[in-house]
Amino acid sequence: MIYYFSGTGNTKWVAETIAAATGERLVNISDKACWHVGCQLAADEPIGFCFPVHGWQPPRIVRDFVRSLKVDDASNRYCYVVCTCGDSIGKAMDLFRKDLSANGITLHSAFSLIMPESYVCLPFMYTDTKEREQEKISNAATQLDSIIEKIKTREKGINNLVEGPCAWTLTHVVGNFFNKFMITDKPFRVDSSLCLHCGLCKKVCPVKNIDITPDGLPHWQCNGTCTNCLSCYHHCPVHAINYRSITKKRGQYYFKF
Repeated sequence: MIYYFSGTGNTKWVAETIAAATGERLVNISDKACWHVGCQLAADEPIGFCFPVHGWQPPRIVRDFVRSLKVDDASNRYCYVVCTCGDSIGKAMDLFRKDLSANGITLHSAFSLIMPESYVCLPFMYTDTKEREQEKISNAATQLDSIIEKIKTREKGINNLVEGPCAWTLTHVVGNFFNKFMITDKPFRVDSSLCLHCGLCKKVCPVKNIDITPDGLPHWQCNGTCTNCLSCYHHCPVHAINYRSITKKRGQYYFKF
């Protein structure tokens, strides 16, 4: 069983590629109606997790899912994780390992893949150039082939992670602040003069956080479910959606399957 969460598609591609190669089933963490599937595992079925790293930590929705997950014979199942990031993951895996351990699950191997950057809500954060996007995807595809072979043979003790410099500080200081105070949908804005009223933003929101108002404009619910994945921003065909004013001149990216 592979449990995955994805916003702009990087991690969905990873999870689907692994599933196609291993024959494992997929569960989309953002679909809370499927959370009960976690206990419906076959004998000796492995447990896999795929998710992007947000602010050098696992996304809140992923951590909440793990804490609620009920798995029969959890301690005897092979467990692995493949996370994606724009450049580094800090000590995100330490947090995830502890979440799993608290639920009786042992993480046997962990991998990270560098994928195209999608977070653009800070002054120093930009999308990659098209050339860099393709380079990252090509490198990730090669690395993913190797990861899949290790998953198939259930290799243990592998920690192939890009933690980056100042890893502890980024996760436990910067990451704590980021995930506590900056994961919010309140700053989203839509330019009504540009909006096509196509509803694509609502369709691509993984947590169903967007409604369409009677005048055809998106409305973010501000109910705490937003993960700041920016899927709505990146998929808007006319760049009508922005996060405050900082993203007005920023690029857009989503993984094209």
